[in-house]
Amino acid sequence: MKLNKQDILKALETISAPGEGQNMVESGAVTNVVTFADEVIVDITISNPSLQAKKKTEVEIMKTIHDIVYEKAKITVNVKVNAPAKAAPNVIKGKAIPGIKNIIAVASGKGGVGKSTVTANLAVTLAKMGFKVGVLDADIYGPSMPIMFDVELERPLAVKVDGKSKMRPVENYGVKMLSIGFFTKPDQAVVWRGPMAAKALNQMIFDAAWGELDFMLLDLPPGTGDIHLSIMQSLPITGAVVVSTPQNVALADAKKGVAMFQQDSINVPVLGIIENMAYFTPDELPDHKYYIFGKEGAQNLAEDLEVRFLGELPLVQSIREAGDVGRPAALQTATSLEKAFEKLTQNVVEEVVRRNDDLPPTEAIKITTMAGCSAVKK
Repeated sequence: MKLNKQDILKALETISAPGEGQNMVESGAVTNVVTFADEVIVDITISNPSLQAKKKTEVEIMKTIHDIVYEKAKITVNVKVNAPAKAAPNVIKGKAIPGIKNIIAVASGKGGVGKSTVTANLAVTLAKMGFKVGVLDADIYGPSMPIMFDVELERPLAVKVDGKSKMRPVENYGVKMLSIGFFTKPDQAVVWRGPMAAKALNQMIFDAAWGELDFMLLDLPPGTGDIHLSIMQSLPITGAVVVSTPQNVALADAKKGVAMFQQDSINVPVLGIIENMAYFTPDELPDHKYYIFGKEGAQNLAEDLEVRFLGELPLVQSIREAGDVGRPAALQTATSLEKAFEKLTQNVVEEVVRRNDDLPPTEAIKITTMAGCSAVKK
């Protein structure tokens, strides 16, 4: 079938331009339409810089043309974001840490979903891929990174950097890390109010000699509370990854975690959702999958929230054992777990690259009232 440009434009007039009160054609969002036989190319410019808006626009155009004009049309949609001019790639605005290119927050709305385990394995997989990686254990009240990296007895040493004394992060498996666990006894509870915890985090962030890092992973505590706001107030985070299990109780909290980052006053790009403990496969029945906590719950949530589903991880005894002995499971070679973590990490890196190409650097936020916060323009 030979497509006609006027038919395409007429179909696009049925799609509303977000925030314009007009359709895509009337608003001038559609800048060009080219047809050739059964192929069509649509160039469109949008003002919303989020990855979700870009994908939604692309899908909406393709679906409309297929439904109204020709269901077998071969469609290419070129979405251009008319966002404010951005700084140089990977330049962190706000209180930047010299040498650190990307800061990734790993969060969960609920405790016990394996967020710290996922963070540790993401870190060592990134290191195996050749990236320079650091981990900040921001879970002040339940630090677990020293155990997972087998460095419980290590302590950060003081080094001189440009005449100033700074902490040198502890390093293992090619990953640099700092944790409040290095400064407390194993049986000592951290009973701190929010301001003291925030001060400790700031010291580990800005008074440390992190050196050159491609990625810094922040292992956030569960929930959406004071520590999260303190981190986002101190650092403009490149993007956030949310970890959840498939069960409804965890998904309800994961949804709140995504919503926190997507608030207009915070506006941290959500790179995607990871489904942990997706299924159980016993060693004696390698072809069987038992969906103990439900099936594809996090995957469905990602679709509903229009964020990327980054991948799933099985409920495997060796992952837990590896974390307990301080050697993350992703360090294994030629195993299904290694492949799973590699695929997951590749998806995260892919989203970071896409986010840096499409969006301006994230602003640090400033708490303005007891009820909310706003972006700091620096």
